[in-house]
Amino acid sequence: MSSNAISPVRRATFISATVGILGLAGCIAGWVLSPATVFAGYLFGHQFFLGLALGALGLLMTHHLTSGYWGYSVRRFLESAVGTLPLLAILFVPIFFGLSHLYPWKNPAIVAESEILRSRLYYLNTPGYIIRSAVVFAIWIIMAHFLLKWSKQQDATASVEPTRKLRTLSGPGLVIYPVTMTFAALDWLMSLEKNWYSTMFAVMLCIGQMLSALALVIFLLSVVRHNPQFAPVISIDDTLHKIGNLLLAFTMLWAYLQFGQLLIIWSGNLPNEISWYLSRVAGGWRWACVFLFLFNFFIPFFLLLMRPVKRRFQTLASVAACILIARVVDVWWTIAPSLDQGHLYFSWWAVVAFIGIGGIWTAAFLKNLEGRPVVPLNDPRFAVAMPA
Repeated sequence: MSSNAISPVRRATFISATVGILGLAGCIAGWVLSPATVFAGYLFGHQFFLGLALGALGLLMTHHLTSGYWGYSVRRFLESAVGTLPLLAILFVPIFFGLSHLYPWKNPAIVAESEILRSRLYYLNTPGYIIRSAVVFAIWIIMAHFLLKWSKQQDATASVEPTRKLRTLSGPGLVIYPVTMTFAALDWLMSLEKNWYSTMFAVMLCIGQMLSALALVIFLLSVVRHNPQFAPVISIDDTLHKIGNLLLAFTMLWAYLQFGQLLIIWSGNLPNEISWYLSRVAGGWRWACVFLFLFNFFIPFFLLLMRPVKRRFQTLASVAACILIARVVDVWWTIAPSLDQGHLYFSWWAVVAFIGIGGIWTAAFLKNLEGRPVVPLNDPRFAVAMPA
């Protein structure tokens, strides 16, 4: 970033870090006062911001693999989000101390009553949970390390070798990402329910994560659009319109997968499968469903069909902000009913945990933005994309 942009970024970094530290300190206090509620809120906050980082990883690899012109305008934002994965691995460690408050397979009374749960204990156990979590984080961090390393090499040299390496990794990486997310989803989220399992769940999470990351970077792009350093990448061949089309595509894909899973499970009407939805469409949770339908699909879908919406920063950023808020609700709707199926609720401890993790994550994200040119250097594909 240029010198006139560094000062605001550093101030924002300091404020975010301070807020994050205070939030995490509040989580420590909540650990003593209400551990079950705090760990539920902490898992919620961590999963949302992990989703931003992993979604950015998926989008970054998609950009490198396809050489899409849309990616040059948001590439530094994506790389900065991907660079937070080591921090998120550290922030995940406290969850290991709250397994008994989160997962039914840690409760002997529930295990004794459930034959299905007893049959899964060879897999669902504390050592396995910790080892698999460490492995998937290690894989994500290794992929992120090489993507960022070769990107820096690309900025420093005119050789095409870093570009080739980025593309070579991105192909297998887009397969590794959902595969590893399958294990993570099973351990971290699906096992919150004692009997439930879905083969589509991990794919839905990946699409939701990429949708969240895309909405975030579109919003950030609108914030910095007046920075003259971004002028070259913003002006590339209707970049804004193409990003808007991509946001529309992910919005439609998220809705398609959600409806597809609901239709299959609802029509099957198997107790072990339908219980997950019954606790999420009954009582107050039905209003969360209505909110998600309206703001994560219906309203964004019809707005993004309009060409002028995708060609104006303010309107597209508003749609992206709408989706980002809906993504927060979606993560809470995914986690909370498994822990308290009686009624719709939102804990203040969840707010504290969200602010704590979010503050630290934002500070790391902004720190990663410093010192990097906003325009990719020495990328031969970028030279082709630039207008004559």
